Amino acid sequence: MRKLKIAILFGGCSPEYSVSLQSAYSVIKNLDTDRFMPILIGISSKGNWYQFHGDTEKIASDTWCNSSDCLPAAISPDREVHSILVFYPEKVVKLPIDAAFPVLHGKNGEDGTVQGLFEMAGIPLVGCRTMTSALCMDKDRAHKLAHSAGIKIPASFILKKNLDMKIALAQAESLKYPLFVKPVRAGSSYGITKVTDQRDLPAAIKLAFQYDDEVIVEESITGFEVGCAVMGNDRLTVGEVDEIELSDGFFDFTEKYTLKTSAIHVPARISKEKTKEIKRTAETIYQALGCRGFARVDMFLDSKGEVVFNEVNTIPGFTSHSRYPTMMKSAGIPFEQVISHIIELAVDI
Repeated sequence: MRKLKIAILFGGCSPEYSVSLQSAYSVIKNLDTDRFMPILIGISSKGNWYQFHGDTEKIASDTWCNSSDCLPAAISPDREVHSILVFYPEKVVKLPIDAAFPVLHGKNGEDGTVQGLFEMAGIPLVGCRTMTSALCMDKDRAHKLAHSAGIKIPASFILKKNLDMKIALAQAESLKYPLFVKPVRAGSSYGITKVTDQRDLPAAIKLAFQYDDEVIVEESITGFEVGCAVMGNDRLTVGEVDEIELSDGFFDFTEKYTLKTSAIHVPARISKEKTKEIKRTAETIYQALGCRGFARVDMFLDSKGEVVFNEVNTIPGFTSHSRYPTMMKSAGIPFEQVISHIIELAVDI
């Protein structure tokens, strides 16, 4: 049986470049190389594309991008070719691939931009497609679609650049404090601030605008965050529900990647009935937004016991200890099997 050539993309012109390196390293290490041949495509933090053929440990240590291990590369837009173009000093080589697996987080990787390139080239894509990726990255539009499917969402309003701060302050009063200020399109909690006093709102808005040209201001949901790992196209597999226990503040970038003062419980410390409800809600959101392959659906369980939508991560953290693999492992599906299955979903085998 011929090994399928899978282009694994890592890095990226994104604030989440370093997170991508760790996720991609983990995917490469857990790939079933009896069935799949990895073609490693690194994207520098400046946006340069390379075929990487060095030691994969250099990806984890961020020493991969060098002239000895890399050759400039690009995607061929020819739908009959299904290839990566590799630029040698004296020639250009077409490197055929069977599917592309973007292990990229945040802007220019999870927002539909890279997905659009592969869809245009007719190359099968591991994970969500262009439209879904863009929608899920957009917190406002994702909320509106989920709400139309009957899902409860936080109260919020949108701010655009060059706004009148007096209007923003007045609208915030209707939500009451504390509240959250977020870039509409950003990941890993970049640019997010929990605001407890009106005096701090202008600075929080200014910070959020550093990451996007639209900002969403949301009510704070009392309770705690829960998540669901969902896998599949038509038939869905849902991992165990997890629960984020916070000692203070919110699940910001530092807490997500160090768990300095927080803890994640898998399975969540909730009733079986509530677990089933959260899983059903995650499936509804996943399907309403058109997700394929895999995604992590994040929600809140508020103080009244109601499930409230937070966001969908179409390319969640993919280290072996990240939330998505951990939820699947708790459901009896090891990480290696998850990776194999989502590739199978992309190439229809």
